[in-house]
Amino acid sequence: MANARIGSLATILFLFLFEAALQKGAGQYAVVSQNLVTDNVSVVEGEMAIISCRVKNNDDSVIQLLNPNRQTIYFRDVRPLKDARFQLVNFSENELRVSLSNVSLWDEGRYVCQLYTDPPQEAYADLTVLVPPSNPIIESRDDVLSEGNETEMTCSAMSSKPAASIRWMKGNKELPGKPKVEVTYERMYTVTSRLTFTVSKEDDGVPVVCIVDHPAVKDFQAQKHLEVQYKPEVKIVVEFPQGLTREGENLELTCQAKGKPQPQLVKWVKVDDEVPSHAVITGGDLYIENLNKSYNGTYRCMAANAVGESYDDYILYVYDTTPSTEPAAHDSRAGEGAPRTVDHAVIGGVVAVVVFAMLCLLIVLGRYFARHKGTYFTHEAKGADDAADADTAIINAEGGHSNSDEKKEYYI
Repeated sequence: MANARIGSLATILFLFLFEAALQKGAGQYAVVSQNLVTDNVSVVEGEMAIISCRVKNNDDSVIQLLNPNRQTIYFRDVRPLKDARFQLVNFSENELRVSLSNVSLWDEGRYVCQLYTDPPQEAYADLTVLVPPSNPIIESRDDVLSEGNETEMTCSAMSSKPAASIRWMKGNKELPGKPKVEVTYERMYTVTSRLTFTVSKEDDGVPVVCIVDHPAVKDFQAQKHLEVQYKPEVKIVVEFPQGLTREGENLELTCQAKGKPQPQLVKWVKVDDEVPSHAVITGGDLYIENLNKSYNGTYRCMAANAVGESYDDYILYVYDTTPSTEPAAHDSRAGEGAPRTVDHAVIGGVVAVVVFAMLCLLIVLGRYFARHKGTYFTHEAKGADDAADADTAIINAEGGHSNSDEKKEYYI
């Protein structure tokens, strides 16, 4: 028993002296690592890490692995360190591979692979311990919203390493959030993202998802479905007749109202008039028998809930039953239903054209007379200045007297 202890102490002393010699040699010579290869390692807290020291073209040199405190974990296939979490996975002339189970934050750091050559060689493997965040927590300022209002949500990913990143999705659309990163104890991080947006009625029932991105976890998210209240959507449906509304027929309209909450009040009115006294209103249905032109007008269905009020209009125009005045069939909805007066329009157009033509003719004649304005003389007037009576004036005129250039004659 004593001999075993002495042998163990001797081995440890030998390793200590050998390590001191290596460090002294490393201080005298430049470190060359072209034949020694290792890799950085990332591992989630609580899982297993594998550290591998590999040698190219080894010449029977000794390989050892040191922890961040430069304590020897394995010297060849011997483990001087009393930490049973380190186990030998493989040892050969070209590789020393060691596993570390149940990794904790205290294990993080730079591990050293050493090759006993002249000069000694070292290669470094950085062990990074990842700590996943706790389950994300999503909170909403409002449980129930009204369309057009603004709301705010927050999502938190706590106690992670490194810091997580947070994304927001509303349905299939990504929304930008405002992140805030806080450093807590032992290099741990808490990230909080704040999202502000305005809701519409289309957002009712849509999920808002907080997605946490972190190298230690995948598909880490939390979600909350929106509950949006909105005022009613109102639509009037013509049940009968299909097409024109004629005198003597019946009219049946149905008012469809949908909202959140569901409308409790549905009301029929006639704009600027009273609903016919014999009209029957049952809930959202309006029924009028034996139509005539006195019923023409705009009928409005109104619906209301706690959010607001909406309405839809139906314009009723009752047509004659005579074929000569019957236009093509169409829907007497709001903004439609006015009678067609094609014949009157044509007649009015023709009259307008005729009046316009007459005005143009008068303008042309007026301009013509203005350009040919002069003095009009008859045959009697031509010789009246030199004659004693009318007969003599005619004779003088026929004689061709031309004693004045102003004596002109025009015929139209």
